[in-house]
Amino acid sequence: MSTPRPAAAARAPRAVARSGWLTAATEIAAAWAPTAGRVLLGLVLAWFGYHELVQPALWTGYVPGFNATSTAAVILVLAHGWALLVLAVALIAGIWVRGTAAVVALLLAQIVIWLTIKAGLSDLTLRDVGVLGLSLCMTGTAEQRFVLAS
Repeated sequence: MSTPRPAAAARAPRAVARSGWLTAATEIAAAWAPTAGRVLLGLVLAWFGYHELVQPALWTGYVPGFNATSTAAVILVLAHGWALLVLAVALIAGIWVRGTAAVVALLLAQIVIWLTIKAGLSDLTLRDVGVLGLSLCMTGTAEQRFVLAS
C-alpha cells in the first residue's frame, strides 16, 4: 500500500509547469518591452507632431512668451511639430535610439516645466510627465530589437 502524497507534493508538477510558463513570458516581455516602449513613444510623438502641423492654431497658446494669435507662435508650433515627427520616425525606425530618446526627454522636460508654470499640475502635465518617464527609460535601455542604427 502506498502512502498518500502530501498536498504540496501533489501540486508541485503543476507549479513547475506554471513557473516555466511564467518564466518564458517574463523573458519574452523583458526582451521586447524596450522595443514596444520605443515604438509606442514614437507613436505618441507622431500623433502630436501631426496635429501640431495640421492645426497649429490649437497649440499656439502653449508657446511661451508669444501671443497665441501671432505668426511667430504659429511658426514655432509648426517647427515643434516637425521636430516631433522627425524624432518619432527616428525612434520607430530605431535610429540612434538612446540619443534620440535623450533629445525627446529634454524636449519633454521643457514642455512639463512650461506647462507646470503656466497651468499648474494638471492632467495634461501629468500625461507629459509619464511620457517624459518613458523617454528617460529609453535613454538607459541598451538592448533594442529592430534597429537601423545604434
